Amino acid sequence: MNGKLFIVPTPVGNMSDMAPRAIETLKNADLILCEDTRTSAVLLRKFEIATPTSSHHKFNEHNTALPIAERILAGENIALISDAGTPGISDPGFLLVRQCRSLGVTVETLPGPTALIPALINSGLPCDRFVFEGFLPVKKGRATRLAEIGAEERTVIIYESPLRLVKTLGELAKNCGDSRQASVSREISKIYDTTVSGSLQQLQEHFRANIPKGEIVIVIEGNNAKKQKAPHKNKYKENNPSKPDSGTT
Repeated sequence: MNGKLFIVPTPVGNMSDMAPRAIETLKNADLILCEDTRTSAVLLRKFEIATPTSSHHKFNEHNTALPIAERILAGENIALISDAGTPGISDPGFLLVRQCRSLGVTVETLPGPTALIPALINSGLPCDRFVFEGFLPVKKGRATRLAEIGAEERTVIIYESPLRLVKTLGELAKNCGDSRQASVSREISKIYDTTVSGSLQQLQEHFRANIPKGEIVIVIEGNNAKKQKAPHKNKYKENNPSKPDSGTT
């Protein structure tokens, strides 16, 4: 009997977000594929998961996808996790899922944590239609993608490194206009979970003065989106759930 590939989301920060079903799936699997076994070891120890692990990351996934799919066909149940969030969303996973699907292997993806949806909702920007761009190219193709974002009518979500945030906000301002509304969320679900909203120019000035740390999600208003009167007009607002007194600056 064929096995199954399980795609298992893990917390993006707060360990309390780990779902009971995810824990059960990982405990019952024959093997857990990890983006980084050292990082995942912390999570597995916390939830007393003793299942064997193996590395599956962007540097080896082209070579490991077929052997893994064949093991599942032979009857093993294998789970895939990333360092944080849902595998396949700016993390390894797509190639393995595609390989399994091509061979008729059953793939079951558990619902669970991801950084993009909380950031989108926190932004206060329209969320009925949106585009997820993931990480922008660092060099080749970057200018083209930025121009596309500038013309995009739907809300746009991108991931970014804190080291490149100020530069990226400046590039977005050039392509979208200084007054285009946006938000920057960092450290989602962690103790310093913070969202700062305002125009792209205001956000660039804010983070030039306040060096950011942690994982970053930028949400940008669509080109033809209706302007939000509050909190997105001529001001920026910092919202940190763990700091009740944070507010408009």
